[in-house]
Amino acid sequence: MFEIGKEELDAIAQVITNKQFMRYRGGEGGFTETFEEEVCDKFKVKHALTVNSGTSALICSLVAMGVGPGDEVIVPAYTWIASAMAVCAVGAVPILADIDESLTIDPEDIERKITPYTKAVIPVHMINTPCDMDRIMSLAKEHGLLILEDTCQAVGISYKGKVLGSIGDMGTLSFNMYKNITCGEGGALLTNNDKFYERAIMYHDAGSFTREHAKAMDEPFFPGVNYRVSEIQGAILGEQFKRLPGIIEKLCERRKIMAEVFADCDKFKMVKNNDESSAAAIPIIYDKPLESGSLLETGRHIYTNWEPLMNQIAYHKDMNPFKWAKRKIIYTDDMCQKTLDILARAKNIEIPYDMSLNETKAYAEAICNE
Repeated sequence: MFEIGKEELDAIAQVITNKQFMRYRGGEGGFTETFEEEVCDKFKVKHALTVNSGTSALICSLVAMGVGPGDEVIVPAYTWIASAMAVCAVGAVPILADIDESLTIDPEDIERKITPYTKAVIPVHMINTPCDMDRIMSLAKEHGLLILEDTCQAVGISYKGKVLGSIGDMGTLSFNMYKNITCGEGGALLTNNDKFYERAIMYHDAGSFTREHAKAMDEPFFPGVNYRVSEIQGAILGEQFKRLPGIIEKLCERRKIMAEVFADCDKFKMVKNNDESSAAAIPIIYDKPLESGSLLETGRHIYTNWEPLMNQIAYHKDMNPFKWAKRKIIYTDDMCQKTLDILARAKNIEIPYDMSLNETKAYAEAICNE
């Protein structure tokens, strides 16, 4: 999906010429910090922190929000495994919830899965498709839950006028090579909460207490790790971020053309989008299971194939989060049957990003005539 060119090469060359590869110790005010400022400005959030992957962004966010041993976090049964494994990484346990026909987490199943131990929910905006954030935020307020948006597969997409990742208590982005913009591997977290931001800074950089920003921080320092990015990644992201509005515009434009064609097709229907005004993806769903090509066949984004989680295995028996759970957690292959049924009937149609508008229309017509 991403576009890349001379601008990124020139930015990398400037980093090399400056010989300042680290964002701290002389790199303050550099490419990475400038990128974060642009994200805050365009996404209308108070804080943004760049890290080395979307997974790291999820882990840092959970740490920042105080999620830990004994807590339960509700995640969808259809997502990349990182959404669930990040929960395990902080000592909490993932509770799997079904998706609905939007291919995103079903708010009704979120409510069914809430227990006295539920601390947070991770709604995942899969394949550029937003979750029902109005309903999810209402549930969060009603039950006193934290919301961490996993926006790794929907960078730059909006929901009712707000950029995804800016609606919950925290949001995460991914910049690996399969995302809307990329620096190879990278991520970011977003928040309007000062405390969460400071805690995320501390965790993502073990040396945070030595940095120039240390004296301005109110939170007590605790041991962290190293999820920092280099100025090379920051330089690439700065140029990539300039391209993002155009990328989203092209996706939406082609999606609209395809949707007009698909509206007259009786073989399938378009997957419900929770905000049609900014729709940038066009998965489809059939009445009956597909013989081939369904989302169920993709495998790795489906909970039944998450072997490390389903087997409740940890790298050390005393560090297993299920050992600290306040009730027995049982995973079975049929625990989210609704999700499996939907995915068996659903197919993701890639938007032909590089096609002309006329070619896009012909492409959609060909799909209808298959």
